[in-house]
Amino acid sequence: MGNLAEQSASASGGLSLPARFARALQKHWELYLLFLPIVAWYAIFCYAPMGGIVIAFKDFKVLRGIWASDWVGMKNFSRFISSPAFRSTFANTIIISLMNLAFAFPAPIIFALLLNEIRSLIGKRFVQTVSYLPHFISWTIAGSLFYMMLSPSTGIVNYIVRFFGGSPVNFLGEGRYFRWILVISSVWKGLGWGAIVYLAAIAGVDEELYEAATIDGAKRFRRIWSITIPSISNVVVVMLILQVGTILNSNFEQIFIMANATVLSVGETIEYYIYRVGLSSTNNFSLAAAVGLFKSVVGFALILITNAISKRVSDGGGIW
Repeated sequence: MGNLAEQSASASGGLSLPARFARALQKHWELYLLFLPIVAWYAIFCYAPMGGIVIAFKDFKVLRGIWASDWVGMKNFSRFISSPAFRSTFANTIIISLMNLAFAFPAPIIFALLLNEIRSLIGKRFVQTVSYLPHFISWTIAGSLFYMMLSPSTGIVNYIVRFFGGSPVNFLGEGRYFRWILVISSVWKGLGWGAIVYLAAIAGVDEELYEAATIDGAKRFRRIWSITIPSISNVVVVMLILQVGTILNSNFEQIFIMANATVLSVGETIEYYIYRVGLSSTNNFSLAAAVGLFKSVVGFALILITNAISKRVSDGGGIW
């Protein structure tokens, strides 16, 4: 152990951590300068507002301020958990997130695998460009597009239904269709952009593995199954852990734009509930903060659990 410590110290020049950081900062100051806006953004918009978490444990009154408001302890948490809205919003969030996990998560992986098999460079770039475009469309516009396509009177989908002798369906007004519309629109909007990570991982696979497999007589599907997928499995595991960690984070913008009063029973998620009780109707900021903190703690716990399971199952694979 002593020899290892001496080797480590000699490799770093015997410098302390602050000294090594100062040396790296002096040597690569341009890169740190480029990284500075990202640090500032997280510090200002992510970490600084965390001081407001304290209102989750208070009966916050705007006129009295945060610190002058009365402490109520865990009252806001128990109020949410014991309310009828907890069961419905929690169930809706889990169901929608699991549906996205089952369909929207593997879709970019499959798309990246298929896109990698396109031999025409022009065709590959065209498909990539077309698939990336929906990511840059805001949910306001995307939701409007789905409203127009699914309209019972003028939508192209109901036009096809009527053409085949069916009756028009108000897809966005019926709960049995609403969750599937959320999943389909999520896949459409995030398919191309989500595939970027997997395409980058596939690009790092050694070409000699494919050449050796081809010489051994492996067909295209066999090469994908035996070489490509195992080579990107670590990336898939990391993305899966992050996805599970955000299982209580539904896409608020998507639901806010596409939901209506007739589908709230199946479409109101925890984030939409936070908006409704915190900003829209009751202005109960303390309850909204408590629900948000509850959601974040559960998400963090899910990351820890999923990471521990993945390390056991995939022999050391995980985030850390």
